[in-house]
Amino acid sequence: MPEFTYIALGRDGHKEESTITAPTAVAAGHLLKEQGLLPTNISEKASTTGFSTDIFKSLSSISLAEKITFIENLSIMLKAGISVSRGLQILAKQIKNRRFKTIAEDIYSQVQSGKGLGDSMEKYPNVFSNIFYSMVKVGELTGNLDKSLEYLSIQLQREADLKSKALGAMIYPSVIVGAMVIIGVVMSIFVLPKLTSIFKDFDTQLPFLTRMVIILADFMSGHAVIAIGLLVGSVVGMIVILRTPTGQRALDFVLLHFMILSGIVKKINLARFARILSSLLKSGIPIVEALQVTSDSLGNSYFRDVAAKGSMDVKLGKPLSESLSKDPNLFPPLIIQMLQVGEESGTVENILEQLAVHFEEEVDTTLRNLSSIIEPLLLLVIGGVVGVLALALITPIYNISQNIQ
Repeated sequence: MPEFTYIALGRDGHKEESTITAPTAVAAGHLLKEQGLLPTNISEKASTTGFSTDIFKSLSSISLAEKITFIENLSIMLKAGISVSRGLQILAKQIKNRRFKTIAEDIYSQVQSGKGLGDSMEKYPNVFSNIFYSMVKVGELTGNLDKSLEYLSIQLQREADLKSKALGAMIYPSVIVGAMVIIGVVMSIFVLPKLTSIFKDFDTQLPFLTRMVIILADFMSGHAVIAIGLLVGSVVGMIVILRTPTGQRALDFVLLHFMILSGIVKKINLARFARILSSLLKSGIPIVEALQVTSDSLGNSYFRDVAAKGSMDVKLGKPLSESLSKDPNLFPPLIIQMLQVGEESGTVENILEQLAVHFEEEVDTTLRNLSSIIEPLLLLVIGGVVGVLALALITPIYNISQNIQ
């Protein structure tokens, strides 16, 4: 938690200079007032452990489950007649995650000082995305904050379910691929050099595959540290590249066109688009703003672009279905036709909720069958690698035996 230096006046008028620990400068001011001091200047103390603090923040992440629990409990308290500030105070005491506890205490301090809950959440964009404070702000303006929080908790729960199913489906192939890489490295360093050393004494032209395997085995055994460093560096470099806008855009393009994953990626983004937009519209957010918030919340940049374009088109008076129909590769005829029905009947949010349920069920079915789809592909890859090694090692032995005969 950061430290602040302050200058304050006591009740008897004496001047006091010292330091205080608090989540923010605002929270520090409240703490000083509770001590009977009137702060005249508060500034954050220069930290010599900024790097370690950043590491702590990155390690003490706030899970989606913790956010869902926070929102659900706050919604229940508001329905029971407890005020927002009192509810925040109670929740802040119950939170176990140190970072989340600090943020909740700061939000409570801001609400106590007269700031809105949505504005207080907006201060932490890395914790509360724009869908959080947008729905909360609308709830505060309309006087239906408990209802907005309920819609938000439903949306977050659906998002958590999708993430859980997607991660669960990828565990098996990830374990297999990881094991293949580790076994491949170990064999290249310790096993292959002993096998290929036999062929080096043969006075004959070795096959191309055998020569490639010998080169690989010699490099791995003689430069094991460099080889492992290159492997780890390649993985880290790939992660860094994929975190850049260009890398993320390239990954999004590959995912949308890769034959196995493209269908899943599209359905997940369509389900998220329909679910978020439906929740925002039910909360009372205008469709133009709701589309912009939805755009920022989607995982694939191509879907984000279409949703943002839809917001601009709707602002100009065009129907949403007409705007989305320009990208049939991303938004299929089903969603366009149902949106047209919703626009004509004035039930867009209900239609979107039905679409969300439809695509979520399709995603669930697809993810359940994903392992059975990926398993034969992994077996083909493993079989291919084993086959190449077998050819590389057996072919020269066969050739030599033929020459001897």
